[in-house]
Amino acid sequence: MDESLVVVVGAGPAGLSAAANLVERGERVLVLEAGDRAGAAVSQWNHVRLFSRWSELVDPAAGRLLEEAGWTRPDGDAYPTGGEWVESYLRPLAGVLGDRVRFGARVVGLARRGRDRIVDSGRADEPLTVHVETADGEERITARAVIDASGTWGSPNPLGGDGLPAVGERSASARITYRVPDLVAERDRYAGKRIAVAGSGHSALTALVVLAELAEQEPSTEIVWLVRRGEVGTVFGGGEADQLPARGALGQRARKAAEAGHITTATGFRTAAVERSADGRLVLESFGGHRVEGVDEVVVLTGFRPDLSWLSEIRLDLDPVLQAPSRLAPLIDPNVHSCGTVYPHGENELRHPEPGVYLVGMKSYGRAPTFLSLTGYEQARSVVAAIAGDHEAAARVDLVLPETGVCGGAGVFDAPDEQTGGCCGAPEVLTIGLAPGAR
Repeated sequence: MDESLVVVVGAGPAGLSAAANLVERGERVLVLEAGDRAGAAVSQWNHVRLFSRWSELVDPAAGRLLEEAGWTRPDGDAYPTGGEWVESYLRPLAGVLGDRVRFGARVVGLARRGRDRIVDSGRADEPLTVHVETADGEERITARAVIDASGTWGSPNPLGGDGLPAVGERSASARITYRVPDLVAERDRYAGKRIAVAGSGHSALTALVVLAELAEQEPSTEIVWLVRRGEVGTVFGGGEADQLPARGALGQRARKAAEAGHITTATGFRTAAVERSADGRLVLESFGGHRVEGVDEVVVLTGFRPDLSWLSEIRLDLDPVLQAPSRLAPLIDPNVHSCGTVYPHGENELRHPEPGVYLVGMKSYGRAPTFLSLTGYEQARSVVAAIAGDHEAAARVDLVLPETGVCGGAGVFDAPDEQTGGCCGAPEVLTIGLAPGAR
């Protein structure tokens, strides 16, 4: 039993960033990854190209650690796919970390040793215990600090417009996917089919672009875009005003695909139920009673949410709306902050009542969508500095994030489906191929 150990949950970008910073500071670290490889979640969208350049995707501490091992840094101006990010950065980084990373180790619980969440007596004197399931059984690891960088990929939001699965959504799961289609591997699933795409963030725009390209090659392919908000408005983003050029370009490609007639748009459509018609195809019904019929496949890209189930015995201070740390939530709330950059933040905003426990990376944002990898790297640096006792470094946050250039924040992986208010003036309203009666 080693109570000096720092446990990091998740061997994705933020988790490996935390590990690299811990190693650089001479701390003992163990990374626990449920998957069988570094970047296991990223590998599930390996066909998607990121909006960030390589220069924005390598953590500084990780880069130094890799270069000491002879790693060749990728071209900083290039935009990698998820697969390239894994193969050229995350896997080599895990290799350098060596036996500090354990794969096939699923964390199923976290607590104070011998204390549940309601016990005060002696709590401050006890270390944290991490409960882990592996192929060999269960074990308990003692740690002085735990950094949860497990992300949100495993908890996608449902199709249902009220945050719960639509009636019939689970029974229709064979026809529903919650990720951007990979048309190299899944072309036959979508070619010549009627496809409903739900969501209005950048993941949804990516899906619309690739499916529209398929429709050009296979004209019998139909795309219905289900948008929960009442009008398309600024969904297509900031274009040339976006300081992430690839993100701006994606929005413009989606706009062109829609204007070309490949996409029928149903605005104000919040899905209530999924039914099967007599021919076996799906019928989607909104809470307003409108129906989209004859659907063969549904692509749901409505964002993600954190899995907090294994943190039930830890005292967390989470915002009741976003499920993000309470100090951080006001800085990232998409209902309020619809323009500009995310306010720089670090350990102070990520601190919880339970000493030594931090959520970093996408999980720290709860249900908020405006996340960039640079944010996760800065979070990890600041949190590790605090764990190491360097409070001056922990308090120093020098991060400038690219602006979206439009109302309605946007992140690497997704953007809000619901956005109210705004600070950039009246949005441009664009109605494209509106489905009859779908308002």
